[in-house]
Amino acid sequence: MKTREDVQVWLPGAIRPADAVIDGYRRLGLWHDEHLLTHLERHRRQRPNATALIGFHAEGPADVVSWSRYAAEVEKYAAALRALGVGPGQVVAVQMPNRWETAALMLAVMHTGAILAPLVTAIRGRELEKMLVQLRATVVVTVGEWAGFDHASSLAELAGRLPDLRHRVVLGSKSGGEIDFDAHFRNTDWTADHPSPLAHSVADPDNVAVVLFTSGTTGEPKAVLHTASTLQAGAAPVVNEEKLGTGDVSYNPHNLTHIFGITTGLAFPLLSGGSAVLLDTWSPARAAEIIRDARVTVFSGAAVFLDAVAKVADDLSSLRLLCCAAAPVPPKLVREIHAKLGVPLRAGWGMTEVPLGTFTRAGDPVDHATISDGRPPATLELDLRVEGTLSKENPARLYVRGAALCIALVGRDTGTVHVLADHDNGWFDTGDLVLPDGHGGIRLAGRAADRVGGILMVPVADVEAQLLEHPAVADVAIVGYEDEHGHDAPCAVVVPAGEPPTLAGLRTYLDGVGMTEFYQPTRLELVPMLPRTVSGKVLKRELRDRLKR
Repeated sequence: MKTREDVQVWLPGAIRPADAVIDGYRRLGLWHDEHLLTHLERHRRQRPNATALIGFHAEGPADVVSWSRYAAEVEKYAAALRALGVGPGQVVAVQMPNRWETAALMLAVMHTGAILAPLVTAIRGRELEKMLVQLRATVVVTVGEWAGFDHASSLAELAGRLPDLRHRVVLGSKSGGEIDFDAHFRNTDWTADHPSPLAHSVADPDNVAVVLFTSGTTGEPKAVLHTASTLQAGAAPVVNEEKLGTGDVSYNPHNLTHIFGITTGLAFPLLSGGSAVLLDTWSPARAAEIIRDARVTVFSGAAVFLDAVAKVADDLSSLRLLCCAAAPVPPKLVREIHAKLGVPLRAGWGMTEVPLGTFTRAGDPVDHATISDGRPPATLELDLRVEGTLSKENPARLYVRGAALCIALVGRDTGTVHVLADHDNGWFDTGDLVLPDGHGGIRLAGRAADRVGGILMVPVADVEAQLLEHPAVADVAIVGYEDEHGHDAPCAVVVPAGEPPTLAGLRTYLDGVGMTEFYQPTRLELVPMLPRTVSGKVLKRELRDRLKR
């Protein structure tokens, strides 16, 4: 394994699994010499007119994209990227909404041999700048104004502090100095000057293909390095176990640029030959209409999405598989879904580092998701480590390793590279606390570091560090509480320095430094001091218990 330990500048293209690791997983049939792009080319040849993607909008007609068009657009976008100087080893950041063009662009980046850095649209300037600096991204493709935020202007303001950035590309309204996405990617044919047939792609399934960022719930946020092989190993077990095929239509409301969206919106259809539905603006009512009209068969997402759709839908008869794999599944939701639809709700566990790590199966009891988050497939091993006797009060810490695990982590701020195969015999500490479910699987029991969040996690240490800069804050801890919607939301427990701060004042302050809105506390509790261990660590579980009273 090539690696650069304890460095400030890292090159993702220089990190690759050792030959022995690649050969070992290939002998087991868990990695293959096929890239995601190989499947795209195969579907174009075998089923050119079949539907690959259906792009829905809040209003207006849908965009129906065939496999033939999908492949052609990937080739076209790749040629457009090459015209911008993009090539192997470079990083291209993509911060776009759930549009079919986003899917084509993400695959096009891989096709050039460059490394894709997908960023969810909720990320704002402060965090975006840190990510782009560490990535040394040469091209950033973003949207103009989206969901009330002007991404183009924000990126333009950052540009002078991004020494590696050569091109800003914007879909929609621009602030000046950017390349127009429509003019450069859609309306110009670069293939004559930069031919890019998929059949001759330079993409290597064992090179780093995608870099995703964690939120840094226990410290420094980290870049997660995946290859096409690890991504396929994460998605293939579900495709195979559930026998997903050409007749299946998958819908996941998460960001396509999130690991869950990549797994279901990109990998599922490419591996199965089925199609994927994308909705650019989330709405439960609109999602229910789409499931009905597009005859969606596979609906996956966090509990909040599934619950919202189930409450407003009048016809979900096309669904044969519902999977909740982004957060612990409320037993109540499992029962309600089955009672209303007659389809068992499947539970799953995964994270940015290992997509869809465990999941319940077709042969399990209909209510199995009330007690289990599933069993691992052949692509992943679990190790439950515990000090003392394993019990509900003393759950195990979950470690994983295998073909579906990312190959390396890189500190967002320090650039420190951690190659997983080089440590603890390849075992990765997930930070989750679990109990055996009695059927070869696990049940989530808590969070080792009292993480906060649901669909996306709050970078607790980062928020705490920023709040400590506020003159009215002497000490602070961010802990989770259940808000009025049943979400795990951030509460700031503050020891005042003089005149106590207000929640509105703290949020205004965080807005002023450009902190992403969903990272900010939605509740404030004032205390004379924070409870700590003898080593100085804040007893966050004690704080969580106080918030429940």
